[in-house]
Amino acid sequence: MTESKTPSDDPRLFKASTLSEALPYMRRFSGQTFVIKYGGHAMGDADLAQSFARDVVLIKQVGINPVIVHGGGPQIGAMLERLRIKSAFVDGLRVTDRETVEIVEMVLSGSINKQIVSAINEAGGSAIGLSGKDGHLIDAKKLNRSRPDPDSNIERILDLGFVGEPRRINPAILEHFKGSDVIPVIAPIGLGAHGETYNINADTVAGHVAAALRAAKLIMLTDVPGILDDDDTLIASLTPKEAYVLQGSGTISGGMIPKLETCLFAINEGVAAAHILDGRVPHVLLLETFTEGGIGTMISRPAADDDDT
Repeated sequence: MTESKTPSDDPRLFKASTLSEALPYMRRFSGQTFVIKYGGHAMGDADLAQSFARDVVLIKQVGINPVIVHGGGPQIGAMLERLRIKSAFVDGLRVTDRETVEIVEMVLSGSINKQIVSAINEAGGSAIGLSGKDGHLIDAKKLNRSRPDPDSNIERILDLGFVGEPRRINPAILEHFKGSDVIPVIAPIGLGAHGETYNINADTVAGHVAAALRAAKLIMLTDVPGILDDDDTLIASLTPKEAYVLQGSGTISGGMIPKLETCLFAINEGVAAAHILDGRVPHVLLLETFTEGGIGTMISRPAADDDDT
């Protein structure tokens, strides 16, 4: 004899409850812009890539305006290796000469960008691929870095080649898509004042785009659960002031520092909240956006505290 299920065991009830929980967040964020930095393992895994595309389409369907900025470091490295072009890194940034920047643009604006666009379109959305060079979306300038000389202790300028940083974001192009069904997918390539092509860190581009659009959320997909404390426990929420303290104490270190700095820049420029999420978790975007507890680490200003820096 088959054991009968109680109503609470019915999986349909769980799905209905989840949808009911999501409704207030759908209303709250309808018409708002989310800038999502997409990269890491989430982009390299086929199942996660499909899940990401479906989630982006769903977010668009409920009235939120997602803007995707993607990276592609591993894919660029693989192509350079195939072409037997050597590349070096300084402070986590790829030194990019004229030959290398052509490959970088080909990979980012070509194969990677179109793969993401195709995945979103196959999931039922309407995505369009953009480079920062399109319509002067990202006007860039050369990124200057310096390092103290160990012998003289004098700052020495490092030449990273065609590595740039945003000088100006043209939000008008992206605002044009806001009232449409189109989801923009941006490759982090910038245009210099004299027509140069610049390779720009995707995290940096995402932060500047979020700031230019006054986005409700900047979402950074990473390969870690979020910001961890000294006991490796996830910190669910932080104010900018608390984040600076953790950075100063060394709790936040290594590769998390530039991501944190991007989040803090965006918040200081008017973005409501920044999130550092584990892109390896299926449906992480939906868990963060539409559930009460959220997931990962959220950085935002405390309510009615204009002095928090």
